[in-house]
Amino acid sequence: MADSTIVNSNSSDDATLSDYAEIIVVRHGETAWNAEGRIQGHLDVELNDVGRQQAAAVADRLSKEKAISAVYSSDLKRAFETASIIANICGVAEVITDPDLRERHLGDLQGLQLKEAAELKPYAYVASSSSRTDQEIPGGGESFEQLYHRCTSSLEKIGMKHRGERVVVVTHGGVLRAFHKRSAPAEKLPGKILNASVNKFHLASEEWMIKTWSDISHLNETGYLATAFGGDNTSG
Repeated sequence: MADSTIVNSNSSDDATLSDYAEIIVVRHGETAWNAEGRIQGHLDVELNDVGRQQAAAVADRLSKEKAISAVYSSDLKRAFETASIIANICGVAEVITDPDLRERHLGDLQGLQLKEAAELKPYAYVASSSSRTDQEIPGGGESFEQLYHRCTSSLEKIGMKHRGERVVVVTHGGVLRAFHKRSAPAEKLPGKILNASVNKFHLASEEWMIKTWSDISHLNETGYLATAFGGDNTSG
């Protein structure tokens, strides 16, 4: 079982909650396509039974912690269903959806298994792993810069609206990588982003702090996909 990682945790230790928004960012639960190693991107895939169990487990954990003011989610089914389970168990009346919290659009790679992508769509495969952050993916796919701009702008707005509160945001592996880049631009991503993992951020004005990264201590009973497909270097 992986342990949580605390990243760039310093100045907000001495701040009161009124100085920042505490945002619990949860990666959606497992899908059948995660288990198959199939690239999802913007394709709308539901949770599988394990994913629903993971969502219930993270919801149970969060319900025993400080009160949650709001639950936000990507509008894709795998995120929205995870968020709905969290909202129900935590006593939050509704889930607020935002398309800007969607996974990165991966163009021609969407729907393919990763193991076949390089052969079937070589140009898209090379583009998806390019070191150029402005490299778009053939087939209507986004660059990392496009993903970064839309999803960090969304979280910034949520942080400004909920200063002094604790909120949950359910999203995807690629989005969490962008949030990590915004919070700790000089640091390497510390490991995989597992399904239903808890990632805690403090947002105060222009400063983003990562307090907890990829915590899955609540998944002892349900288990998890150790490959973290979609939460490593793929998007899901």
